[in-house]
Amino acid sequence: MKKTMLVVLVGLLSFMLAACGGDKEKANSSESSSNYPEKPITVVAPSGAGGGWDLTARALAKVLSDTKLVEETLTVENKPGGGGAVYMAEFATQEKNNPYKLMISSPPILINHEKKEGNSPYGYGDTTPLAQLTKDYGAIVVKSDSPFNDLQSALDAIKADPTKVTVAGGSSPGSMDHLVAVLPAFKSDIDPKSVKYVSYDGGGEAIAALLGGNADLIATDASAIGEYVKSGKVKVLAVSSPERLEGDLEDVPTFKEAGIDADFTIWRGVFGPKELKEEELAFWDKTLQKLSESEEWNNEVKSNGWESEFKNSTDFKKFLDEQNVVIQDLLTALGMQK
Repeated sequence: MKKTMLVVLVGLLSFMLAACGGDKEKANSSESSSNYPEKPITVVAPSGAGGGWDLTARALAKVLSDTKLVEETLTVENKPGGGGAVYMAEFATQEKNNPYKLMISSPPILINHEKKEGNSPYGYGDTTPLAQLTKDYGAIVVKSDSPFNDLQSALDAIKADPTKVTVAGGSSPGSMDHLVAVLPAFKSDIDPKSVKYVSYDGGGEAIAALLGGNADLIATDASAIGEYVKSGKVKVLAVSSPERLEGDLEDVPTFKEAGIDADFTIWRGVFGPKELKEEELAFWDKTLQKLSESEEWNNEVKSNGWESEFKNSTDFKKFLDEQNVVIQDLLTALGMQK
């Protein structure tokens, strides 16, 4: 009798354990399958309307909606301040586990974190990099009647007397245009701190300063200078791309062709909050890959004068690590590192 009872108890226990295991399996399956996204998503441009971040955010939201890659509503919010640093603090703290807030950024997310003045305590390590979407490059530009016909002649003049060559850009000292402007000098053993750099409030004002004779050369986005090249108002001495660009700048040498062993990509990408779940990251990896391959997205890229360059989350993070080293080196040479 005891033996029979023991067999029954063992059988019952086995059944209960199997049932528990099945329930646990169902629970795990339920946790791993995600219905994300289930509500509206906000894409934040940490700047005012009309700039590169804003245009990228609006193009992204438009194409994701138009192609039905995301069926939930997408809205764009502008959160200007501190060259992106003000919203970065909010994104890294208040929104760190909110998968319904995304942010557009570019090299300032690295620069703001690494420089001494106006330093942001938060950087790309406080986010989940989702994808690089586009790329642009820096351009070193002079007026069409400038005595400088190549990058080396401009560098020679700076080396001879840096006080006589005014270099301008559309961002503050230590920011992106400044770094692009001094990179050739830094790589030519010229003290980048000696370069006379004047900052203006945006690329448009820097170009106006050049055309008005208030600057000898400027550093600006390559995509922003094509119309001035076509009109014959400016010459582009070199671009920071690893290979020659197409279109209006196809005859312009790269930094490397001009003897400067460097390049610098002005990328734009999309970031998620730091505590994004694995299945949410998987959703964006798949969705943004499809976006990059769509005709609608490539039309948007072309109409804005950008170049498409997609990097998924893994490759984008690796690229950010590499570019961060370049930025640290430049800021250190300028005495502007944190």
